[in-house]
Amino acid sequence: MDAFPKHMAHSDHRGPWLWKHIQEEAVQMNETRTVAFSTDSYLGSEGDGRKVVHLKAKQRFFVQGGHADSIFYIQSGRAKLTVVSKKGKEATVTLLAAKDFFGEECLAVPAGLRTSTASAIVACVVLKISRDQMLSVLHEEHAFSTYFLNFMLLRGIRTQADLIDQLFNSSERRLARILLLMADFGQPGNRESQIPPVTQETLAEMIGTTRSRVSFFMNRFRKLGYIEYNGHIRVNKLLLNVVLHDQLPEQNASRPLLLDPPPSKARTARRAQLE
Repeated sequence: MDAFPKHMAHSDHRGPWLWKHIQEEAVQMNETRTVAFSTDSYLGSEGDGRKVVHLKAKQRFFVQGGHADSIFYIQSGRAKLTVVSKKGKEATVTLLAAKDFFGEECLAVPAGLRTSTASAIVACVVLKISRDQMLSVLHEEHAFSTYFLNFMLLRGIRTQADLIDQLFNSSERRLARILLLMADFGQPGNRESQIPPVTQETLAEMIGTTRSRVSFFMNRFRKLGYIEYNGHIRVNKLLLNVVLHDQLPEQNASRPLLLDPPPSKARTARRAQLE
């Protein structure tokens, strides 16, 4: 704004005030341009179309079949997504942790419906972002759209790994994998191996087995030193051996070995005649 003609600024009694006002606006505009968009700041604060929400354990963010008009980002806490079949059977789809998005089905079509129910496992602090606001920031801020796209790609890879795990691994190995994922093993900077409170029923739903089988495996892991299970579950990195190498010091007890019965006298006599 230095190029503004000074003789115009002093053309009347308002000249000095007008010149100062224009300079202040120019400084504000330059400051606005130089402040880069920060994804962390955006996801960590309230603003247009976004609000911080606090939920207690077992409270619901939304329910299956409800109107999908917003997306959520977990700032702290743990949550889970569950689905209910037409016959009323409930299953846990996935567990959610800090820095996870969920409810992204709202972005697909306007006035869509929720495909699952989201509930807090422990006390949660989340950022609720309206559909319009989310679409706007995805369009305008490339840094944020890259961040969100990377998250969705990683979630797709995780979902594929969950499917492979469900199809090909034993229920004991699936349980070991879920416990390791909940403890965030393999995440950079992770030093905490204690997982949030979770019921055996929830674990059973996630791995597709019964609560009694989960109880059996949990006791087995505890005896082998893979976990500490006393109110809270603390996971030992030795549990990785079950997932990566299927290493157990004894035969997996999920199914007994089938042994041929000893041959009868008649069968032995027939074999002798054939020889």
